[in-house]
Amino acid sequence: MSKLDVYQKITVDLKMDELDVTATENKATYEEIREYVKEHTGLNVSNLYIAQVKRKCGIKERQNYNKPKAENPKQLKCPPEKEKAIREALKYFKMI
Repeated sequence: MSKLDVYQKITVDLKMDELDVTATENKATYEEIREYVKEHTGLNVSNLYIAQVKRKCGIKERQNYNKPKAENPKQLKCPPEKEKAIREALKYFKMI
């Protein structure tokens, strides 16, 4: 390193359109999806509804470690208007 000329420069041209988006940059959090739906439709959606729609669209989810204690817990079904709003948010975030 001591023999290098400190005044030499290397110039690199990098075109941003050639770079691919990584998998983590392409995913929105549940909070971001909820905020988008609230802002554009005025509807409040829960994590359960978002998870149900993601499952219907075939989006893989991480394992849930917060399992219910009851054997057959009752889960509410996502209403059609909220499902439509969540699908629009997923399209906006390019997840589907």
